[in-house]
Amino acid sequence: MLLPPFLLQRHVFIPLRLVLMHSLQSCQHVCVCITELQKTQSFEFYTLSEKAMDYRILFMDEDQDRMYVGCKDHVLSMDINNISQTTLKIFWPASTTKVEECQMAGKDPTHGCGNFLRVIQPYNRTHLFICGSGAYSPVCAFVNRGRRPEVMFQISSRAESGKGRCSFNPRVNTVSLFSGMHIDFMGTDAAIFRSLTTRNAVRTDQHNSKWLSEPVFIDAHLIPDGSDPNDAKLYFFLRERLTDSSGNTKNIHAMVARVCPNDTGGQRSLVNKWTTFLKARLVCSVLEEDSTETHFDELENVFLLETDHPKGLLIFGVFTSTSSVFRGSAVCVYNMADVLTVFNGPFAHREGPNFQWVAFQGRIPYPRPGTCPGGAFTPHIQSTKEFPDEVVTFVRNHPVMFNPIYPVGRKPLVVRTHADYKYTSIAVDQVTAADGHYQVLFLGTDKGTVQKVVVLPSNGSLDEDLILEELEVFKKQSPITNLRISSKKQQLYVSSEHGVSQVSLHRCDAYGSACADCCLARDPYCAWDGLSCSRFYPTGKRRSRRQDIMHGNPLTQCRGFNLKAYRNAVEMTQYGVKNNTTFLECQPKSPQASVKWLIQRDNDRRKEVKLSDRVVSTNHGLLIRSVHSSDQGVYYCLATENGFKRTLAKIRLQILSEALVSALSNKHSPWGWAASLHPKALVSAFSPAETLTLSHTGTQAVSSCIIQDAIYVIQ
Repeated sequence: MLLPPFLLQRHVFIPLRLVLMHSLQSCQHVCVCITELQKTQSFEFYTLSEKAMDYRILFMDEDQDRMYVGCKDHVLSMDINNISQTTLKIFWPASTTKVEECQMAGKDPTHGCGNFLRVIQPYNRTHLFICGSGAYSPVCAFVNRGRRPEVMFQISSRAESGKGRCSFNPRVNTVSLFSGMHIDFMGTDAAIFRSLTTRNAVRTDQHNSKWLSEPVFIDAHLIPDGSDPNDAKLYFFLRERLTDSSGNTKNIHAMVARVCPNDTGGQRSLVNKWTTFLKARLVCSVLEEDSTETHFDELENVFLLETDHPKGLLIFGVFTSTSSVFRGSAVCVYNMADVLTVFNGPFAHREGPNFQWVAFQGRIPYPRPGTCPGGAFTPHIQSTKEFPDEVVTFVRNHPVMFNPIYPVGRKPLVVRTHADYKYTSIAVDQVTAADGHYQVLFLGTDKGTVQKVVVLPSNGSLDEDLILEELEVFKKQSPITNLRISSKKQQLYVSSEHGVSQVSLHRCDAYGSACADCCLARDPYCAWDGLSCSRFYPTGKRRSRRQDIMHGNPLTQCRGFNLKAYRNAVEMTQYGVKNNTTFLECQPKSPQASVKWLIQRDNDRRKEVKLSDRVVSTNHGLLIRSVHSSDQGVYYCLATENGFKRTLAKIRLQILSEALVSALSNKHSPWGWAASLHPKALVSAFSPAETLTLSHTGTQAVSSCIIQDAIYVIQ
């Protein structure tokens, strides 16, 4: 399919300003490793095996406190209060014959020739409908979960064919029972297909690149359009490879397509095919001062955030770009009202292959193509088979909207470029804080971590996004496949090929035991209650709750909490060995703090540490390579954020000579017994005679400087 001009924008070289702004910003966050999470009561993990089994969170039933997960040869029913307890399992492998046929066809025996569960949907109050890839022979069945799903969980029917309901290839998404998928063994026939219905099967126009061109389906959602349920549309989010104007190059573009669920196909044309199919491009780009656009076209994941009105629905999309120009990720958010405006706007049209794409200027037939039968605008039409032929013909030839769908503000919420990771999934929570409402984004990465990000409004060209923390939720590094939020339980559920993890949406105590740290963290879930950093509840009337998400200013929020004493730090003593490497640890609780190091030698004034290839400031502290005698002194780690300064660490660095360390660490040395002693205890450990002997030893390794070093350390 050749593209209209609005689809012909290509990647451009990303400006240096964007690279510096976002690659540097992405480094400023606190990473919590899984061993630290496991020590808390806010983390749970579940896996069936050490082997990769490709877990997917497919359905969450908060009313019943259950979460349903599919993986290789298994269906899991988990308790959302604690996923590591009372998990019910169904073992549902592919038949031996199908596995053998799959392997003989050359498919991957580990990641392809098994029954990978990809569909779990509620059928009624007591049953689920499930489908798996069946070793490239899709199968479906019903599961009885009864009226007590924490007890009952078993397959209650014979397996039936899953063709048209589940993808053959487990690596290809199946997005719903109004399925967007590849429906053949070779993966060449992609379609939006209706299944699990008493109505006739309906699909997209086969091998018509105007409709679908090498699509990868991401997600599907049924979204209301007004008060009449017949006007609701099923939206499919996907990416396609579309041919440019030269007819030679295919570029990836993010698209959203929609159909009416009650579409039964045409009467004479488009029989058993959608007569309401339309699609539009999703644009996620950064507009520069010279009007060039940097595009993120590879849609990875979608999350819908409900508001009080259906047209106020927000659609969050994770986009990536892996072009030869740059590698990056972005999050764009779209307003449902803007989506509807595009689908109610002009259609793309051109007279022939040598003509330019333009907005269709001719007469649009009635009812408007894409309108659902029996809705508010077509109450007299009860079926798409009643549509006039000119309506059906128009849809077949004009399925693409002329205008693209732009994000809110025509800019991304979050941009990451030239990072060593990319975003794979997203979940969003709307949080009420003391100074307003904030959207907290949980972003899964291909490194197996989850970033918790809050977006702050800004007067600049880009909103400010703060990474509150990054959580390592799996022992084995693999891409995050799903993120689900339970607002009811205040929990986040994460899946990868190695298992499922559960973590609290907030860990306020991790921000420290000081009001300033709690305030500077700027976490909408947390506030200072006078004693500790704890969960913030907007309904509370306690005036002592201190919280400032927008500015994070402890000078105004933490008055009366001894800020002067907080600025000071207890002095620690650390020992370094000459010509070796030492590390002075200092990591602020707040990821947005900037750190500066000062040194005070003897009674001299404090001076800023000169950084070089030998002396390097890292996110975790100060690294000194090949320690010199001149490095000895008192080091101050100063953090500054929003004009608030405090000393995080005060470290007295004492330098020991290599001769002293060598003599004390050599087990054959007469002084080897002192190796386990602290330097402060060295001098008192030697008798006067031993001190004299050690001082006059003739070897080069042991000399009088050893005792002098030890005495100097004590002084």
